[in-house]
Amino acid sequence: MIPFSPPRIDQKVLDEVNAALISGWITTGPRTKLFEKKISEYCSCKTTVAVSSWTNGMEVLLRWWGIGPGDEVIIPVYTYCASANVVFHTGAKAIMVDINKEDFNISIEKIKEAITEKTKLIMPVDIGGLPCDYNELIALINAPDIKRMFNPSNKKQEQLGRILVAADAAHSFGASYMGIKSGNIADVTCFSFHAVKNLTTAEGGAICFNLPEPFNHDEIYKEFCIKILHGQSKDALSKTKKGAWKYDVIEPGYKCNMTDIQAAIGLIELERYHENLQRRSEIFRAYDQAFQSLSWAITPIYETDIKTSSYHLYLLRINNINEEQRDSIIQSIFDEDVSVNVHFQPLPLLTAYKNIGYDISDYPEAYHKFSCEISLPVYYTLSDEDVLKVINAVKNAVNKTL
Repeated sequence: MIPFSPPRIDQKVLDEVNAALISGWITTGPRTKLFEKKISEYCSCKTTVAVSSWTNGMEVLLRWWGIGPGDEVIIPVYTYCASANVVFHTGAKAIMVDINKEDFNISIEKIKEAITEKTKLIMPVDIGGLPCDYNELIALINAPDIKRMFNPSNKKQEQLGRILVAADAAHSFGASYMGIKSGNIADVTCFSFHAVKNLTTAEGGAICFNLPEPFNHDEIYKEFCIKILHGQSKDALSKTKKGAWKYDVIEPGYKCNMTDIQAAIGLIELERYHENLQRRSEIFRAYDQAFQSLSWAITPIYETDIKTSSYHLYLLRINNINEEQRDSIIQSIFDEDVSVNVHFQPLPLLTAYKNIGYDISDYPEAYHKFSCEISLPVYYTLSDEDVLKVINAVKNAVNKTL
């Protein structure tokens, strides 16, 4: 059986994790701090805070920004539930908007229609690893009429003077926009290093900051290190200095720090990330070559004049089919021992959001794409022989159904 997205765990990873275990530092320590520094260098962002998951990182960010009851956060309807859940956790309202016709990313026009005086933050999601339309988004939030509508509720929001852009880049580590790496495009960017991501730390994530002056990023880093460790003024590494046992709790914080065991995996993955992206791009091109000329295939956009994907998901669509036919094709592919997936179910299809009033009929483009989408396996250790097996399984399944 060809799996969908297994992590790359080899001897180099095992050796580094073993070294972390032997070192005695299995919680936040020197490897986590080094990993943060390496991410900042890779993305060219101003500072990075490593966390236990994308979800925890984004929620802490939202609360730090002052998001709460009465506020609105704009998100795409086509995303994983985490994008919405963190908004609901704060007591704010998630304003879901439809996606582009050309790709799976959030529509700037729909964002414009959704902005109100309650909008405090926009969370674009780089679906499949393809960056969103950031130039258009940044131009929109800086437009005089939109800035006049902005209603800050704390000093940080007043200091920025406009809606914050906090990118959900769970898929797009290593992607670029206008030659700028993901992590250095939005005001703030949250990455996921979950087991199925291009770069994994088993579970984990990172928050990358690029706020304009006069925001002090050294102070932001210190503040977040406190927030993600119960509000404690010192972490375990700081307390190892002689006589430095005493600490304070500055605020009732969270517990979502990254461990050195996780960072050990991440350091190896980051060191060889270029070869990972290279292999993933080769697989994308092999799929393109196999499917582009077929009338039933709609291949994904993953490179443009200004965008380069991280090649996270190959989002193949089957032309002129319905959801039931798509599901039948998926079953036939599995019957040939090939694992595939669907990314994603638009949020209003899920019980939690349907029950509070979101209606899929309000998002026709998202439903249209979902109903015919199949995500194909893409990972470093997928061999050329396996790629050919995936291609043949997809072709056989479609021919059987259509």
